[in-house]
Amino acid sequence: MTTTSVGTLLRAWRERRGISQLELAGRADSSSRHISFIETGRSRPSEEMVLRLAGHLDVPMRERNSLLLAAGYAPRYAHTALDDPAMETLREGIGRLLAGYEPYPALVVNAVYDVVAANQGIAMLLDGLPEHLLTPPLNAMRITLHPEGLAPRIHNLREWRGHLLAQMERQIALARSEPLRALYEEVSAYPVAERPGDSVPEESTPYIALPLVIEHDGHVLSFVSSIATFNTPMDVTVAELAIETMLPADPATVKYLRSLGG
Repeated sequence: MTTTSVGTLLRAWRERRGISQLELAGRADSSSRHISFIETGRSRPSEEMVLRLAGHLDVPMRERNSLLLAAGYAPRYAHTALDDPAMETLREGIGRLLAGYEPYPALVVNAVYDVVAANQGIAMLLDGLPEHLLTPPLNAMRITLHPEGLAPRIHNLREWRGHLLAQMERQIALARSEPLRALYEEVSAYPVAERPGDSVPEESTPYIALPLVIEHDGHVLSFVSSIATFNTPMDVTVAELAIETMLPADPATVKYLRSLGG
């Protein structure tokens, strides 16, 4: 691939981030002239410069490899399958983390929300779903928003659906991911069943964030979720993993989940 190709890609990322050549040059300790030369193909950036610009443009790790290839360099970051023997320590650590969070739900998803690991708290919420939604790879967005999935059980579906779609929109804006865009177009097209009166319940418990209010076996449960990623990843697979933990949002949910755990 030619240096023009890497310049075109870098310009696209810069424009996507809404940053001028002058601003990027200042951040990267370069000059706007040099940035212009790189973008137009008049100058071939060094490997270090490609990575420096990618860092300041917050380019996802997978795409940083693409930039390096376009500039004529070897990829810097490995892309190791999660079931590879080299990932054994990571898999064991994730397993201990998820098990330690029980009886509360927790799961790990990849860049397109395929579930790569989950605990018994998640299995409890998925109980009774049709087999076609539980056939691997399970997809967290599809399971949550599909009309045959969790959607009919979610009391504040419109609010939660809006939150999830907005989250996906932000990710699409940050990354050039056609699979993620295709998933967004699929789940956003799902019909939303009307549930008169359903919304975030007005109770004495103050919510610190928008809760997921979901029914299980006749009990209404409330959760707030948090998402964690790995610091300073050096592998594309690890960089794209996200751990979502669901914290009970009221005492009734805590009591119910603990009763299930014995």
